[in-house]
Amino acid sequence: MKENPLHNSTLLLKIIFVLSVAVIFFIGGITFKHITVLKKTSAWVSNSHKVNEELERLISHIKDAETGQIGYILTRDKSFLVPYLKSKDLVKNSFKKVSILTIHSRTQQANLKNLLLYINKRQNYLSKTLYLTEHENYDKTILINNLIIGKNTMDSIRVKIEGMMIAQKNLLKNRQNDYETTMNYTPLLIYLTLIVTLILITIAFIKMNRDLVLLKKTINTLSVANEANNLAEIVGGFGSWQFNLETNEYTFSDNEYRLRACEPQSFKASLEEFSKFVHPDDLQYVIDNAKNIPINSTLPAFTYRVIRKDGEIRYFRTLGRIVTIASGERTHIGTTSDVTEEVYAQNFIEDRNRDLESNNKELTAFNYIASHDLQEPLRKIETFLSRLVTKDYDNLSQSGQQYVSSIQSSANRMRILIEDLLQFSRTNKTEKNFEEANLNALLENAKHELTQIIDEKKAIIESNVLPTLKVIPFQIQQLFINLIGNSLKYSKENVSPIITINCSTILATDDELLPNNNHRYYKIIFEDNGIGFEQEYAKKIFILFNRLHNKNEYAGTGIGLAICKKIVENHNGFIFAQGVLNEGATFSIYLRAD
Repeated sequence: MKENPLHNSTLLLKIIFVLSVAVIFFIGGITFKHITVLKKTSAWVSNSHKVNEELERLISHIKDAETGQIGYILTRDKSFLVPYLKSKDLVKNSFKKVSILTIHSRTQQANLKNLLLYINKRQNYLSKTLYLTEHENYDKTILINNLIIGKNTMDSIRVKIEGMMIAQKNLLKNRQNDYETTMNYTPLLIYLTLIVTLILITIAFIKMNRDLVLLKKTINTLSVANEANNLAEIVGGFGSWQFNLETNEYTFSDNEYRLRACEPQSFKASLEEFSKFVHPDDLQYVIDNAKNIPINSTLPAFTYRVIRKDGEIRYFRTLGRIVTIASGERTHIGTTSDVTEEVYAQNFIEDRNRDLESNNKELTAFNYIASHDLQEPLRKIETFLSRLVTKDYDNLSQSGQQYVSSIQSSANRMRILIEDLLQFSRTNKTEKNFEEANLNALLENAKHELTQIIDEKKAIIESNVLPTLKVIPFQIQQLFINLIGNSLKYSKENVSPIITINCSTILATDDELLPNNNHRYYKIIFEDNGIGFEQEYAKKIFILFNRLHNKNEYAGTGIGLAICKKIVENHNGFIFAQGVLNEGATFSIYLRAD
């Protein structure tokens, strides 16, 4: 017979499961209802028995009081008064219990009110009779009358209690009938429940058997993954650990032990055992970080030293974060890496950087001092040359006069070179104090510095509005001076220099010269109509001391554009040059706008 594929479908299993759960809940609800009724019926039966027992106890206490009083009257023995004296509290307690047991019965509560009147009346006449008999000259007629009234009251109490007991027995009979009816249906419901439960257990067994097969496959997969992870930890030089925040228990991977030169699982994973390997100087630091594990969802990476079992000191780095597993428990998982080589390399780099920084400071100091010290003999040379030219120039031979002119020219170039070196040093090493500055004002200051040469060459400088930026003001002003001065220096003979300065806002992605990011930049373009240059030299002109022209053709030291590049770099910007020989040059500056 061909098997119906529907029985193997997941949908059918879900339908069977839902129907089974619905049936068991339905029968369970009915069963619970019947059990509740059964429980109430049982309670009612028990209550009826307790009421009857307490009513019998109540009348017994009243009788004991009456018997004790009669015994005392006849014998004058006060020992007979003990039951009488105790009966008041006993009667009161019994009456209270009956009242509580019949709290839900209006009829019995009404009967209790009448019964209470008779009981109080009977106790009152008992007290009066006892009081009369304690006097020698008492009126026997009054005593007999009290006894008769007491007897009648006692009869009324008996009748009232018997009536209550008969009513309680009738109620008990009705409750017993309900109890028997409920008991007839209860076994059937329990039987049905057992059948449905058996069906569900069978279905669950089949499903569990299938899940067990899947679980075995999963375990095999996890075993392979675990071995792969162990191998990865060995190759990668790290270990893993877990800290259960619910049970405060640690778990270490095998490689956590190997990192400490120990056999895997050779000691119990705990903070105390872990701390034994920590270097004493770093122990408190590690303990302080460990205290943050139950608090922070992420444990930032921190580095510390350990002393391995073999005595070797190694550097470890630990980090972790909190995860919630399927059972709902919160667990802090983390890794421990051996970063000894990395730390040694970092320390080596830091030492080299410190040495380099020290050397740079020494070189800067040497450059600054040397430049200043060079100016002193240079000033003397220029002074003596000036005096020589003023007083004895005409007495020199023609060749001597040429020598003097060459010396003057060389001294002048030396002075310019020293000043440019000082300017470059200042640009390279000055503190970068940024402040809001209007670039239009800085441009005007730069033009003012170059007023003389601008007038001499009849230069025309045009510019649109420049932005207000957070910059190092004196450096930006020097940038403008150098760029305008460069255009004036390399202008064409007998042609008025025209320098145009334009500014626009662009995105880095819109300009191929800029890195690929989402920043906005101000693009400031300096364009002139000078002699220009060939484009192959566009990068070389920014190199220190690099010159495209002979010193006899154009004055200069080859430092000015290097200073421009350094200033732009100090502002995290970029500068590029474009030139066309005999047509002009264009310098593009990019400064961050955000």
